[in-house]
Amino acid sequence: MYPLGKQFEVDYTKAVSDKKAVVQGPNYRISVITERIIRLEFSPNGQFNDKPTQLIKRRNVGIPDFFVRQDANIMEVTTKYFSMTYIKGQPFEANGVDKMKNLKITLLSKDRDRNKDWYVGHAEAKNMLGNMVGVDVNIPKNLQKGLYSLDGFCSIDDSLGKIIEKDGTLSDPIPNHTDIYVLMYDRDFKQVLFDYFKMTGAPPLIPRYALGNWWSRNIDYDDRKIVDLIRKFERKKIPISVMLFDHDWHIRNTETAKDLKTGFTFNKELIKDPAIMINEFHKRGIRVGLCVNPTAGIYPHEEHYPQAIEYLGLQAPTIIEFDPLNPKLLDVLFKMFLHPLESLGVDFFWNDSNGGMDVNKLWALNHYMYIDSGRNNEKRPLLLARGSVYAPHRYPVSYGGSSEISWKNLKQLPFMYLNASNIGVSWWSHDVGGNHGGIEDGELYLRYVQLSTFGPILRFHGARGRYYKKEPWLWDAKTENIAADYLRLRHRLIPYLYTEAYNYTKSGTPLIQPFYYNYMWVYDDELYKNQYYLGSQLLVCPILEPKDPVMNRSIHRFFVPEGTWYDFVTGKKFPGNKKYVSFFKEDDYPVFAHSGSIIPFSNRSDYNNIGLPTDLEIQIFPGASNTYTLYEDDGISSLYREGYYLKTSIDYNYLRNNYTVIIRSIDGKSGIVPEKRNYKMVFRNTKQADSVTIYYNSEKLTSENYIDGNDFIVEVKNVPTIGQLTINCKGKDIEIDAVRLINDDLDSILMDLKINTYLKEEIAEIIFGELPISKKRIEIRKLKNKGLSKEYMNLFLKLLDYINEF
Repeated sequence: MYPLGKQFEVDYTKAVSDKKAVVQGPNYRISVITERIIRLEFSPNGQFNDKPTQLIKRRNVGIPDFFVRQDANIMEVTTKYFSMTYIKGQPFEANGVDKMKNLKITLLSKDRDRNKDWYVGHAEAKNMLGNMVGVDVNIPKNLQKGLYSLDGFCSIDDSLGKIIEKDGTLSDPIPNHTDIYVLMYDRDFKQVLFDYFKMTGAPPLIPRYALGNWWSRNIDYDDRKIVDLIRKFERKKIPISVMLFDHDWHIRNTETAKDLKTGFTFNKELIKDPAIMINEFHKRGIRVGLCVNPTAGIYPHEEHYPQAIEYLGLQAPTIIEFDPLNPKLLDVLFKMFLHPLESLGVDFFWNDSNGGMDVNKLWALNHYMYIDSGRNNEKRPLLLARGSVYAPHRYPVSYGGSSEISWKNLKQLPFMYLNASNIGVSWWSHDVGGNHGGIEDGELYLRYVQLSTFGPILRFHGARGRYYKKEPWLWDAKTENIAADYLRLRHRLIPYLYTEAYNYTKSGTPLIQPFYYNYMWVYDDELYKNQYYLGSQLLVCPILEPKDPVMNRSIHRFFVPEGTWYDFVTGKKFPGNKKYVSFFKEDDYPVFAHSGSIIPFSNRSDYNNIGLPTDLEIQIFPGASNTYTLYEDDGISSLYREGYYLKTSIDYNYLRNNYTVIIRSIDGKSGIVPEKRNYKMVFRNTKQADSVTIYYNSEKLTSENYIDGNDFIVEVKNVPTIGQLTINCKGKDIEIDAVRLINDDLDSILMDLKINTYLKEEIAEIIFGELPISKKRIEIRKLKNKGLSKEYMNLFLKLLDYINEF
C-alpha cells in the first residue's frame, strides 16, 4: 500500500481491550469497555477485530468494575448500570418470536420503572437522533441515530465500519463479523458521553479565532472589493476573525470548462498577489480560509497539474478524478495543491464536498484533510466540512449546508444544535441570516444574529446576488446598530467561550447542552424544547417567531430551571422551576445567568484581535458562591498539550452584605498571558459598596469604583497575572432585589404604543388596578367609545390573558 506519511500513522496499543475485561468463546467475544459500555462481537469463523475503525480508536480505557457469572450454556455480565444475559455460542440476532432469546441487556436504573431490556434489533424509538451531513443533504435512516435516548440506552453497530491500518490507510471490515457497542447510562448521559470520547477520541480544541465572527459571501472578491469590505468593517467597528472565501477565489472558467466548483489556483485577475493579500488580513488579526472541493476533480489549468500527471503516470489533458480512498491521490492533493496554498498563508480549508453521499469517502476526505492540516505544532488544525457520520466531533467544524432564508429554517437551527450535541458534536455551523431565496427581513436577520451570538460558530454566508443583505450596514440604522452590538458582544465573549471549548475537549461536556438532558418532559413541548445551556454559566431560550406587529414585541414563553436566574442584559431576577412569558424588543434576547454565574469578557479595543486580552472584564451575578476557572493558551498551536497554558481561578464568596472575589493563577506556565492586566469587575444587580479593599498578594491596591445602572463596578489597573488578587466589598443590603414583574413589561408596551396619552392613563388604571380579570376585560371593551381602536383593544385583552397566567 502506498505510504501516506507519518502524520497519518496509527497507534494500535490502545485499540485492544485488556484481557481482564474480555469474556470469549470460539465464535463470540464480550468486552466490557466501561461500566456503561459493552462491546458484543460474533463471528462464525472466530475472527475478531483488534484494530481501530473509522469510529473507534481505543478499547482499552481502564478496567471497569463488573461481575461475570456463567455455566456451560448461560453467561451473565453485570455492572452498576446494566446486566447482560447471553446464550453462549448463539448469534446475537433475534430468533423466531422471542426476540430476547439469545441475548438481552437490562438497564439497571435507580428508578425501577426505567429498567428496560435492549436486544439486537431493538427499535430504540426514543432515540433523539443526531447524525447529520447537512441540512441540504439527506442520509439514510439507519445513519441518523444519536447517542442520547429517553430510554437511557443506545447501540452503535460498527460491523461495517472500515478498519484503519497502522499506516493510516483503510481496509474492508471482517466479513460476517457482528460488532456492536451498547451504551447503558440511564440518566447519566454526560458521563457516558465522556466514555464515548475515550473510545472514539476526544473533541479537539479548536483555534481561538474560530470563536469570533466569520465572514463569507459567494462574491467574486477582488483586491479592491476586499479592501473596501475590510475598511467598512473597521469603520463600523464590527469585528471579524475569519475571512472565508467561497469558490470564486480560484479559476472557475477556462476554454473547456465553465463555472467550476473545484480549484486550487488563485484567479490572478481578481487577486494579483495572494500572499500579500493574506498577509494584510493577518496584520489585522483576521484568519483566511478557502473553499475547495477535491472530489470534483483536478483540471489541467491548475498551477501544479503538470507535476501531478507526471507523478501519477497520466497523459495531459486528463482530468484527474480524485478518490479520497486512494492514498497516492491524497499525496498529490496535499503536496501539490493544498500545501502550496498553506505556504501563501492560508490558515484552513472548507471542504465543500459531500463525498457523493458515500459516507466512507466523505469521512476519509475529512479525516485526512484534518490530520494533514495539523501535521506540526505550529498551526492547530481546523476544517470546515459536512459532518462525516463516523465520529464527526473529531473534525471540527461541521458545515450545516445551504439553507433558505426563512423563519421556518431559523426555527430548525436550535434543533440542529441539540441533535449535534446528541452525537457529541459542539462545533456545528450554519449560515447566519440564511443563505439563499426567501424574503430579506430585518427582524429575521437580527434573530439569526442573536441566536448565532449565543451559538457554537458564528459564520455569515450568502448566495450570489445583489439583493441579499448579509452586511449589517445594508440594513436600516436600527437593525445595523443592533446587529453590530451583538457581533461585538460575540468577540467580547471569547474568553468564556474558549474556556468552555477547553472544558468540552477535556471533560467531554458539550458547549451546547440540550435542556431536555435535565428536563426530559420538554422534548415534547414545542414551547420549551429548543432551550439549551451555553457552557456552564448561561441558559439560552431562542426567539424563533416574528413579533406581534401591534405591540412591536416578540411574545416569548420560556421555562427557568431550579434555583435563581438573572436576565443576562437587564439583570432582573427570575425565581426558578417556573414558566414565564415575556415581551422582547428587537434588541433584547432571552439569555439567563444563574446565581453566582461568573463570565469573563474581553475588553480589547483592537476589534478583530481575538488574542489574550490585557483588559479583562469579569461579570458576576449575585446570590450564590461559585468558582470559575479561566483557561488560556496561545490559541493557535498545539503546544497546550505540552503544558503551555495558564488556568486562573476566579473564586466568588457571596454573603448578602459581604462578598469577596479571589483571582489567582493555579496551573500552567507564566509567559502565556500578558504579564499585567487591567481588571473590570462588574457586580450585577448590586448597590454601591460601603467599603472596597483590594490586595495583590500582601500589597494593598487602589481602585476606581462606581455605579453603572444596576451594576457596581470595581476597576483595578496593572495587576500581575501570576499571583493572587483579592477584592472584598462590604455594605448593607448590597444586592438589588430586582424581581422580574410582568407589570413592568406591560407598562413598557403601553409606553411605546401610539395611543392618546389621556387614554393610556385610563388603560393603565384598568390593567394595573384591583379589579378581577373578567371585569378588566369589560372595562377595556368600553374604551372603544373613547376611541380605542379594535386592534389595540384586542391587544390589551390578549395581555390580560397573560396576566391571568400569573
